Amino acid sequence: MCGIAGEICYGDRRSDLETVRRMLPSLESRGPDGAGLWDGGRISFGHRRLKIIDLSEAGAQPMTDERLRLTVVFNGCVYNYKELREELLGYGYTFSSTSDTEVILKAYHRWGTDCVNRFLGMFAFAIAEHDTGTVVLARDRLGIKPLYLAESPGRLRFASTLPALLAAGGVDTTIDREALHHYMTFHSVVPAPRTILSGVRKLPPATVRVIRADGTSTERVYWEATFTRPGAASGPEWTEAVREKLRQAVERRTVADVPVGVLLSGGLDSSLIVALLAEQGQTGLTTFSIGFDAGGGESGDEFAYSDLVAKQFGTDHHQIRIGQDRFLPAVARTVAAMSEPMVSHDCIAFNLLSEDVAKQVKVVQSGQGADEIFAGYSWYPPLAGVPRERAAEAYAAQFFDRSHHDLAGQLNPEWLLETDVSSEFVAASFGRPGAETAVDAALRLDSQVMLVDDPVKRVDNMTMAWGLEGRVPFLDHELVELAAACPPELKLARDGKGVLKDAARGLVPDEIIDRPKGYFPVPGIRHLEGPMLDLVRDTLHAPAARERALFRPEYVEALLADPNTPRTTLGANQLWQLALLEMWLQQL
Repeated sequence: MCGIAGEICYGDRRSDLETVRRMLPSLESRGPDGAGLWDGGRISFGHRRLKIIDLSEAGAQPMTDERLRLTVVFNGCVYNYKELREELLGYGYTFSSTSDTEVILKAYHRWGTDCVNRFLGMFAFAIAEHDTGTVVLARDRLGIKPLYLAESPGRLRFASTLPALLAAGGVDTTIDREALHHYMTFHSVVPAPRTILSGVRKLPPATVRVIRADGTSTERVYWEATFTRPGAASGPEWTEAVREKLRQAVERRTVADVPVGVLLSGGLDSSLIVALLAEQGQTGLTTFSIGFDAGGGESGDEFAYSDLVAKQFGTDHHQIRIGQDRFLPAVARTVAAMSEPMVSHDCIAFNLLSEDVAKQVKVVQSGQGADEIFAGYSWYPPLAGVPRERAAEAYAAQFFDRSHHDLAGQLNPEWLLETDVSSEFVAASFGRPGAETAVDAALRLDSQVMLVDDPVKRVDNMTMAWGLEGRVPFLDHELVELAAACPPELKLARDGKGVLKDAARGLVPDEIIDRPKGYFPVPGIRHLEGPMLDLVRDTLHAPAARERALFRPEYVEALLADPNTPRTTLGANQLWQLALLEMWLQQL
């Protein structure tokens, strides 16, 4: 797990190594263990290293193989790198390290861009061919590792974070109006390739981009879960298949030359990870949970459940209690760690949790992704039985934060679009072949977009802000494929994630399986009051906010007068959604 950056120039133009060097300080938290630069003439790469596999200097990056005439920078982890290494040795390749980075280099030389189909893991990488000047950019199937792009005439820059690209300079930071529409409508998610800034794009998940020396390029999507039923199978057969695939996914993510812990919320997903690790013989597993002061009539922790799991499996458990003295200062720090504005209050929880966890371990497994692939959210059951031709409209009614019509009363006129681009985006996704039912179509869209640019990005940004590698076994692509094929009624059963709950039975205490669905409670964001409300008010009244004038003043003042009543369709605080976007823009 690391931070990568680079500049690719076209034709006879030489890249600027100093520009790449300027990006590296912004990536230091992602890779506090070392830094490197490579000057290839038209191409320059930079890297910040977090030592997880092959802790020696032989694993340092940028990594060059002079015999193969290739250089790579890589962020992530290829969990099956040992097996691939053995296969490549059989083809006559030699290795000077025990790192997964070197395996990527050799695999690319052997199989070209098809190498991505052989990698089990999370990754974003850039490979330069010395002799042709071709550069290959690639991102893992579920978009777990990010890759941001800034392109201008004659060059392209890339980095693991958006702020790193800004540090290089020359980026158009005007707001993309279509992205703003998505942010306000599509539950604060901006689908790839857009970002909220006009001058920054992101490589979509499961995508390989090949950039030739003259600047021409091609992109291809190399993977997609099909959401088709391969054949008839009973409920118990699906349950056992899910249990076995998850066992495999959890075991894969123990690969490391450092200890691996678990973020234990006390919910089903993280508890099942702990149970499977214990089943595989892990003892003394280090687990962590976080809690906040209560607020607005809501509890701020779920320690009762996480303590139950920790006791059941004998983990070395750590409760992290966050009071107001730590909470408010963490807000600005959390916003600064975001590559894109993320409205979820979970971000602050993950940032604070990661700060403390990183003092004890460098790698953790986390339960993100289960709700998106096993239909655990509230908007899936209402779609059951909806005719396929009405599915997009039904999904929007359940998921969108506000309608296109309502947006006209909230954004200032210069930021409005005539077209409801968010509805068009959803309709285009639902209109694609495959995904026979409305639930299938919703899960397909969410796994490709919302999952990537909300929970997955949240985990990556907040853990890497403290040099902590977060691994997500529920997003093992083979498990995702299996879940996609599972009949919707099995996933919707038992108030959601039915097949997963069945798979957990006998492994996880029944009290965890049968409890009401929980979440990472952060009352200080859900219920804005006191100093937190003052911060929100100051942000929206700041000169920068007034000059930008995104929102109609009457809308802002109405929310400030009643900060906790107006909610989005899914119950998020509307005022926080506005304030978070402004906070993020003001710290650029």
